[in-house]
Amino acid sequence: MSTEPGVAGSSARREYERRKAKDEEELRAKWGRFGGLAVALSDERQHTKSWDRGAIGEERLGARLNALAADGLAVLHDRRIPGSKANIDHIAITPAGIWVIDAKRYKGRPELKIEGGILRPRVEKLLVGRRDCTKLVDGVLKQVDVVRDLVGDVPVTGALCFIEADWPLIGGAFSTQGVHVLWPKRLAKVLLEQTAGEVDVARTRESVASRFKPA
Repeated sequence: MSTEPGVAGSSARREYERRKAKDEEELRAKWGRFGGLAVALSDERQHTKSWDRGAIGEERLGARLNALAADGLAVLHDRRIPGSKANIDHIAITPAGIWVIDAKRYKGRPELKIEGGILRPRVEKLLVGRRDCTKLVDGVLKQVDVVRDLVGDVPVTGALCFIEADWPLIGGAFSTQGVHVLWPKRLAKVLLEQTAGEVDVARTRESVASRFKPA
């Protein structure tokens, strides 16, 4: 049924298993009767391993979000974007609006770097462990636009949730281009505070679930 919440990380998990099987098949073909030994002794390819890491991150965040689900808060996981191979990791529906959440299991400290200002155009960059990850913000904004186009006048907010990042003991969360950048516990707190609004959570959940099918 379209109203099922979906399984967090399921499409990433399937992609990991597909890539792992393909890598093993190639090794067996290359090494013939020593194929089994080659598979046992070989490390997983980095790109294959990244799908496993991503799936674990989505699964962990999904479990936390599921624990929040109640009459005033609904969650959906791993939803396919219509007409695309891409998916949305998590969608939360609160009385105040819809949250589109992208889960990332990156190492390093997320921080906002601001360039320009008075004489030059202001540019905001998302850095994670000093790597420029601004493209992640762009990705969330695209997902927000897709959801907004399909739900009409219900407020839609984007969030990037870093599962195992090096967050400071005090502070750390920030917003860039309207996208919240935070960690699971902080995200849960923010979502639970979204009580002031007139969104019919159950009806909106049904509507969103019917438009964004499980991936």
